Amino acid sequence: MLFNSIEFAIFLPIVFLLYWFATKGNMKIQNILLLVSSYFFYACWDYRFLFLLVFSTLLDYFTGLKMHSAKSESMKKFWFWLSISVNLGFLGIFKYFNFFAESMANALSLVGFHADFWTLNVILPVGISFYTFHGLSYVIDIYKDRIKPERNFIDYSVFVSFFPLLVAGPIERATHLLPQIQRKREFNYEQSVDGLRQILWGLFKKIVIADNCAYYVDMVFSNPHSYSGSTHWAGVAFFAFQVYGDFSGYSDIALGTARLFGIDLLRNFAYPYFSRDTGEFWRRWHISLSSWFRDYLYIPLGGGEGGMWMKIRNTLIVFTISGFWHGAGWTYVLWGLLNGLYLVPAILMKNNGHKEIAAYGKKLPTLREVFHIFVTFVLIIFSFMIFRSKNMTEAIIYIGDSFSLSFFTKPEGMQNAVVWLVCIFLIVEWIGRENKFAIEKMGLEWPRPLRVAFYLLIVFAIFWFKPMHEVQFFYFQF
Repeated sequence: MLFNSIEFAIFLPIVFLLYWFATKGNMKIQNILLLVSSYFFYACWDYRFLFLLVFSTLLDYFTGLKMHSAKSESMKKFWFWLSISVNLGFLGIFKYFNFFAESMANALSLVGFHADFWTLNVILPVGISFYTFHGLSYVIDIYKDRIKPERNFIDYSVFVSFFPLLVAGPIERATHLLPQIQRKREFNYEQSVDGLRQILWGLFKKIVIADNCAYYVDMVFSNPHSYSGSTHWAGVAFFAFQVYGDFSGYSDIALGTARLFGIDLLRNFAYPYFSRDTGEFWRRWHISLSSWFRDYLYIPLGGGEGGMWMKIRNTLIVFTISGFWHGAGWTYVLWGLLNGLYLVPAILMKNNGHKEIAAYGKKLPTLREVFHIFVTFVLIIFSFMIFRSKNMTEAIIYIGDSFSLSFFTKPEGMQNAVVWLVCIFLIVEWIGRENKFAIEKMGLEWPRPLRVAFYLLIVFAIFWFKPMHEVQFFYFQF
């Protein structure tokens, strides 16, 4: 059940009406309804993997209780490592088993040994990378005595499986989401309007920007030899807007949907393509994942406490693992490592980066800011050449062809409207960049007639530029 599908357009209003008008404000019944709705939502993807979600939830729920009541430190560690091992074990089997088997076979073949390792013909359970990290953060926080375990199983289950974030995040924390699940929620008209506005903007990003860019990205990456070097750069630039529109669009729809039920989720994107260095980019891109790796891997490794070289080592480890989290392939590993290497000069120069958004308090950026934004964007899309390629061979071919000296070759059927749509999208983002979300600028500050006209224009664009078939969200594969 895609967020941009007819099924979801029917599902959401039904759950919304039942939630506010059939439960009579009873928090316990509301949470039961959210849990049942979330399991139904997940079962629509593949009911066979619902047991895995329920098992993971049960495991971490009981692990939290057992760690809290453990009589000794050794028993506390036992339950902790049991949860970590089982959760990562399931993730490893479903997502990485074949990768390791094939990599081992290839490595042995290089030294003259032929080995046929057994591989699994399995489907990757949708959302497993995300809900596994939900559970891991909960277990780690209890182990570190940051929080106490949740004793209400329904409330904890909603925390893990709340349907707006279940498939592709944001990756929530128990300290942020559980208190909202546990308190009484009353219908708030303004919050619901904010939610609908956020959903509308997310659909625009996904359908109008991401899905239309995807068509040309697929053309260029599927046959790179047919296009000039400049077209390769244009293709990967389109991919940058595809993946941003797709993933931030999903996050906007998730945040907006959660608001309809009186719940606020973590912000996941903060105008990353206006970043002036790669460090700033990673503070603004997939924030919930970046902060998760910071708190649960980078800091436990020592962070920057051991000096400059320790900070570089830990940064490279975190980014390499982050790349591997995205997918079972060497392209993802290299992409992560490359982005870690991008940060090394800033670490060596002890540059803490930018805190405020570009041109804060001003309408236009300085030439210096424009230059830094451009260089950062080029570095990011260069790494995306690796990320988007199916394997290392394709990545090498694409990068090599991108430096060929030839005239721009326009992909067949490419419409100029797509370029204009991306430009308009960036202008709207720039205008609203000092707000938490760009759409808030229009929703809260513009006069009502202008605001309504803007919303109608978005709705028109969604229906006009909608592809003939539904396009799956890009991050669902992770």
